[in-house]
Parts: sequence; C-alpha cells; structure tokens
Amino acid sequence: MFIRVLKMEITIHCFLKEDDMKKIAWIILLGTAMSVGWLTPGIASADTSEIILMAHDSFSVSKAVVAEFENRHHVRLRFLKAGDTGAMLNQAILSKNNPMADVLFGVDNTFLSRALAADMFIPYRSPHLSDIPAELKLDASYRLLPVDYGDVCLNYDRKWFAAKGLAPPARLEDLTAPAYSGLTVVENPATSSPGLAFLLATVGHFGEDGYLNFWQKLRGGNVQVTASWKKAYWGSFSAASKGNRPIVVSYASSPAAEVHFAEKPMEQSPTAAVVQKGTAFRQIEFVGILRGTKKVDMARKLVDFMLERTFQEDIPLQMFVFPANKTAVLPAVFVKHARIAEHPVFVSPQDIAAHREEWIEAWTETVLR
Repeated sequence: MFIRVLKMEITIHCFLKEDDMKKIAWIILLGTAMSVGWLTPGIASADTSEIILMAHDSFSVSKAVVAEFENRHHVRLRFLKAGDTGAMLNQAILSKNNPMADVLFGVDNTFLSRALAADMFIPYRSPHLSDIPAELKLDASYRLLPVDYGDVCLNYDRKWFAAKGLAPPARLEDLTAPAYSGLTVVENPATSSPGLAFLLATVGHFGEDGYLNFWQKLRGGNVQVTASWKKAYWGSFSAASKGNRPIVVSYASSPAAEVHFAEKPMEQSPTAAVVQKGTAFRQIEFVGILRGTKKVDMARKLVDFMLERTFQEDIPLQMFVFPANKTAVLPAVFVKHARIAEHPVFVSPQDIAAHREEWIEAWTETVLR
C-alpha cells in the first residue's frame, strides 16, 4: 500500500519517533517486517519440519495466525525478508535454480508479467479460488494467486478544504485547475510504489497520448514531488504533518488507518479518499509456489491457508489492504472508513512490463527536468 498501507515503497527508510504512537503504528503499514520468524537470506532448508515464505518488507501477519497454521500442520513457518517488491523479485529470479524459499508472497500486478516470464512458479489451483472475484485473477495459468488488493488514489485534508470553502478534488482533471495550484504532493514513480501506481492511473485514464499533458499542467501548477510515501504523507500532507499540502497520493484505506491509530476515538477520519471513476489504480498482490521446492504438499497447504478466512481476515489491520477472499469479514473500521474504487483504472500487466521504464523516464523528463 498497498503499505501497504500500505504498500511498499521502493525505497523505505523508517524515521518515526518512539514517543509518537500513531507514527509507530504506520510503520507497520509502510513495511516494517514482523519480528517473529524472519530469516537472513540463504538457501531454503530441506528440513521438512519447517516451510519458508519469502516476502517483501511490507508483509505482516499476527502471531496468532502464524501459530494456527503451525499447530494445524505441525510445521514451523519461517519468513524471509527480501526488501521491497522489486528487490524481492530480483532475488527470487537470481536464485530460481536453487530457491531461497518454498513460497513467495508480494508480487503485484506491476511486476506480474516479469515474474511469470521468469518461469519460477509451479501451477496450483487452490480450492479457495472459488471465493476470489474473477477480476483479481490475472494469471490464467494459476502460478500466482491473488491474496489482497488496495487502491492508490488521492487523499485530501477535510479540515483544510472546509476552512477554505473550496470543494475537494473529485477528478484527476481538477488538480490542473488554478484553484488547486500548489496544493498537491505526489511520490516519484521511480522510487515509490504508490508513485508508480498513480502514474499508471494517469496513463490508463488519459491514455499514452494524453498523460504527459496532464503532468505538464501539474508541473505548471507547482506540484510537489517527494522520493517516498513517507516524505509525502508525514512530511508534506497537511492532515498528517506540519506540511502545507492538503492533497496527497496515498491509499483508499488510509482514512481507516487514521481512525484506527488515532490517540482519541473519532467518528470521522480527518482525511478522505477520492475513488471516483478514473481516479484510482488497483494494486493486487499474489502468492505462488516456487519451482524447485522440496515441500510441494506443505507449500500448497500454506497457499490454501493464505486464501482462507483466518489469514484473509487478518490482512486489513496488518497491512491495511483488502482481502481477496470475498467471504472474509472486514473489521468495523474498514467498513466505515476504507474505500474501494468501483471503477479503478486498469493497465494490463503486459503493458506495464513493456512500458514501465519508458513511462517513468518520460514522466521524469516532463516533471523533474
């Protein structure tokens, strides 16, 4: 975030103060690895009493859920922390002939085609796929199965807009109007996962012939660019920092996180997400069994477990994204404060793989140079 929140920054540096409980909580969203069961990089153990899940740094799961899997299957579940999504995928590809883990979690739709092209996953059609909506199943070969999803979108400061008597943005086009000049902070798509997702939203919404014109107008409107979600949200966004930008690129579940981690109970989040048609890009995360594992049966059980309600219902308050399993019950704070875009912008994994670097370079030339 989906940080997940929120989903993975391509470069994340934790800077939060110990006495700031709200910011400490958001570290979980941004990808601090859970402290139990992490391994240092190495070759997957042949010990049949344990199974290794390789994951990006944003992965988090409660101890109780880990214990349930371990007790049910009489196996030790270990976790291999492998950096951000791109770094994790690189490690997995480089070690595919002698895999470092048995199962890999965290490839998203911006890296899906690259992961599949590496031919390092074995097909597995989990029985729990019947509970996963068809629009999340992007791999027809069943090598990578959807686990969670979240929408990257604009968030705005409710109090700021109310005080100014200005309507908050409802469309991407609104950001280019003179009234919104100097109000927006975005993340660099070359260094930030939500930054890349927002760039893809503009490509999908405006088309390859029109997205750079939108960004040219934003540059003319004094858009601020930061290297990471952390710097944008905690450094410039007026609702979460001493910054002066009331519009930020974040996640549709960010308002729920604001409420959940608030020091005092609140009925309404101080922020709101913009999820109207053509404004949000959906990130979907997948899990797959690594080719070469000596524990295929247990790997299948782990994949099944990650798609079951027990694991799925743990996802929202661990990673602040939505569970892929439609039967999972959402926590009350998600039901009330998190949003789902009904019509997210879609860019195919194949197009992303073919044009990612081209689009990022064109964006860089347009916005930063």
